[in-house]
Amino acid sequence: MLAFLIFTITLVLVIARPRGLPIGWSAIGGALLALATGVVSVADIPLVWHIVWDATFTLIALILISLVLDAAGFFEWAALHVARWGGGSGPRLFVFIVLLGAVVAAFFANDGAVLILTPLVLEMLHALRYPPRAMLAFIMAVGFISDAASLPFKISNLTNIIAANYFGISFGAYAEVMGVVNIVSVAASLLVLGWVFRRDIPARFDPDALAAPATVIRDRFVFFTGWAVLAGVLAGYFLARPLGLPTAAVAGGGALLLVLAAAREHFLARQPKAVIPVLTLLREAPWQVVVFSLGMYLVVYGLRNQGLTAELARSLEGLAALGLYGATLASGFLFALMSSLMNNLPSILIANLAIHEAVLDPPIREAMIYANVIGSDLGPKMTPIGSLATLLWLHVLNQRGLHVGWGEYCRIGILLTLPVLLATLSALVLWLTYLRAW
Repeated sequence: MLAFLIFTITLVLVIARPRGLPIGWSAIGGALLALATGVVSVADIPLVWHIVWDATFTLIALILISLVLDAAGFFEWAALHVARWGGGSGPRLFVFIVLLGAVVAAFFANDGAVLILTPLVLEMLHALRYPPRAMLAFIMAVGFISDAASLPFKISNLTNIIAANYFGISFGAYAEVMGVVNIVSVAASLLVLGWVFRRDIPARFDPDALAAPATVIRDRFVFFTGWAVLAGVLAGYFLARPLGLPTAAVAGGGALLLVLAAAREHFLARQPKAVIPVLTLLREAPWQVVVFSLGMYLVVYGLRNQGLTAELARSLEGLAALGLYGATLASGFLFALMSSLMNNLPSILIANLAIHEAVLDPPIREAMIYANVIGSDLGPKMTPIGSLATLLWLHVLNQRGLHVGWGEYCRIGILLTLPVLLATLSALVLWLTYLRAW
């Protein structure tokens, strides 16, 4: 009960942020309390750090890449092209915005997608003079797809990296399974989003109200360098395991190259003057995530030390009796519920520890590992506290004077999440069965 009380207090402080208290300090405060009460020991610190450091620094690097490219006009250029592909059709624009969100989430992580696309889409909708209900439809779609489409690669979500690293799954092996499953998740999301918001999306819009894509590129050197860096980073992810490199080294290398390109006037006098405020972007990178990850996971590790994961492991062993399909669906929905109620970052670690402790047949164990990822990526969309991406999304909206109430969010979030979660978990079972047969 003491471990659970410390966890609850820490989570409340992280979510409520009284007097603007940074999430990292709230988590570290919980960790210090857990250490002081003996819920965790000093010996647990290196164990937890080993689990979270690669995922944490990879996320920071990806968001830094996103911030530099955004400052260069990369994402605004892409969004304007997507809008023009809409050809004046509101429903078609809705589909293309969702697909753009899926691509950005896949390559720049769900947090990066939320931070970059939410303000861009809002500005676009203001330029098109969309009514409030239509704006809510597009913004909810961006927020939802940022998590629902964050399945395909290890780097697409912080939870993906943590789970894949914990169970020793390489970038290629992970993508082989979840790349196909993500297609189903995106397709199901499009269908559900289109149905839920079908009455709110205007039939037509005026594409001439938007700027020409070429005019929004603010730093052409960084813009074109970004394409080469992204290609190199993607190749590096596949080569990291054979070369013995952590994922953070690859993403960090890409971030360093882009930062140097953006700051080139300091060391290459012949280059055109850069327009990207590099020092400001470095300050805006989510360094608090480092402190938050270590502190929060130490608090969660205290739950493990006090037997919570052992109880969950026994529950998973009971679910295994349902067979591959039943066990995958049941565990996936269980993990989704955990993520929605306790935030997906602590939930993914608790579930990883429980799966590791449970005695399971290899096929069911593999399915539960991936079901945990799906539940931790999709489940958080049912509540505002489910993921950092959702909290960031709400923060961006509040900064721009838009308020989404918790009741309205939960109503829409549950309606969107449950059918997509069912379709995605079903696709996982079918794809794993096919891979084994093949």
